[in-house]
Amino acid sequence: MGRKKLENMKSTVSDFFELPKDITLNLPKIIMIGSNQMLVENHKGVIEYIPQRIRVNSSIGVIRVQGKEMELRNIAADDIMITGDIKMIEFI
Repeated sequence: MGRKKLENMKSTVSDFFELPKDITLNLPKIIMIGSNQMLVENHKGVIEYIPQRIRVNSSIGVIRVQGKEMELRNIAADDIMITGDIKMIEFI
């Protein structure tokens, strides 16, 4: 069974049973609190970390966060808290 077909099947099962896709498909979940706090769950590691830019790897690609005076807080195996003046989030 191909990877794409397996992902489609997981998505269909997730929809049918009304399960959260971030859990069943291991997708990143991003929670924003205003523009100065961001929680990224289900990440695959930090690629770059400078006060103006943080890049986080995920199952769907790189999540690039840009802003000012950003810091990584509460780094754990499955989630990361980013604080600071968050200006932009991109999925690359």
